[in-house]
Amino acid sequence: MDKEINMQNQDLSQQKDKVQEDEKQTSSGIKILMVDDRPENLIALDRLLRHLDVELFKAESGNEALRLTLHHDFALALIDIQMPGMDGYELASLLRSDKKTSHIPFIFISAIYKDHINIFKGYEAGAFSYITKPFEPDILLNKVQFFIDKYKQEQELRETHLKLKKNIRDLNLAYDELKSFSYSVSHDLRSPLRSIAGFSEILIEDYYEQLDPEAQKLISRIVNSAKNMSRLIDDMLDFSKLGRQELYPRKVDMYQLFQETYSQLVENQEDRTIEFKLGQIKDSYGDKQMLERLVTNLLSNAIKYTKNKPVAVIEVDGYEQDEQYVYRVRDNGAGFDELYKDKLFGVFQRLHKVTEYHGTGVGLAIAKRIIFHHQGQIWADGKVNEGATFYFTLGLEGSS
Repeated sequence: MDKEINMQNQDLSQQKDKVQEDEKQTSSGIKILMVDDRPENLIALDRLLRHLDVELFKAESGNEALRLTLHHDFALALIDIQMPGMDGYELASLLRSDKKTSHIPFIFISAIYKDHINIFKGYEAGAFSYITKPFEPDILLNKVQFFIDKYKQEQELRETHLKLKKNIRDLNLAYDELKSFSYSVSHDLRSPLRSIAGFSEILIEDYYEQLDPEAQKLISRIVNSAKNMSRLIDDMLDFSKLGRQELYPRKVDMYQLFQETYSQLVENQEDRTIEFKLGQIKDSYGDKQMLERLVTNLLSNAIKYTKNKPVAVIEVDGYEQDEQYVYRVRDNGAGFDELYKDKLFGVFQRLHKVTEYHGTGVGLAIAKRIIFHHQGQIWADGKVNEGATFYFTLGLEGSS
């Protein structure tokens, strides 16, 4: 009877130990394998390492250790060298030869093999450290902590790499979708627009006089709306292309670029009085085609928003500030409310009514993307009816 009670108590004690062992397991996911043929040595290692944020697994033979590696991914193995049947070196060699376990670092622990030949043999087997018995607990703890930290860093790197691969896949998918969308917009929308504009113009050319004034007004609106829609499609396609367009940087004569662009823009502005003041500005280093679009957008805005001024004044100059060169485009036009200047460079963000100033609302967004693509900055300030000033920075010739 007493023997049965003792056996029951022993079973309960073992179950309690197992529960405590399970409770001791942490959620860190870091597992350490301890291999030693002597249970007392495993108990000593367990007591030394149990406070660490790891899961500890014990094996009393090389074969038992190999079985554990089939079901667990270990961050570190503490291996006794002298064991019957399969010694520590043989176990390490087997682990090194298997793809699943080849990454596991080892700490060999031995009280027998202290000569340099066997230590060297241990390193050849793939050991990252070697400790002889009796060992200093703090030394072993420091080594174990080192490999734990190393494992965490490798895990973080792997997770970052996986996230990066996923982001690249998502970007490639978005890029393909954008190309498909751009193609659809370019072809599927332009075709009906051309039809609308074309047939409307035929009506104007052939039947305009037969239409009453209201019909004449409506057909003119249809033509203008179709043309505006076509310009909007062009601007949106340009905006989408800029994000993936490759740069071809070279020296750009900004003075000449502003001068030629302005001359082209005012060719049909004979009925207006515009004073254009172009100061001596430095050359820049960038993609000339993109910079032409940038300058065109900024000068077009200046010309457009000064249309109600008897004498429009547009000034272009530049200055050095904080080791950068700032280009400045200033006008005396409609200006804008400073409270809403953050909306200036957004797509379709307009601070004036379309009926007052025609446009697609994409020009400044394109300008911002061009500057961003050149790793520069663009900003603006202004006051209502007192004009606006736009600033942007670009790399100078020879800049990296």
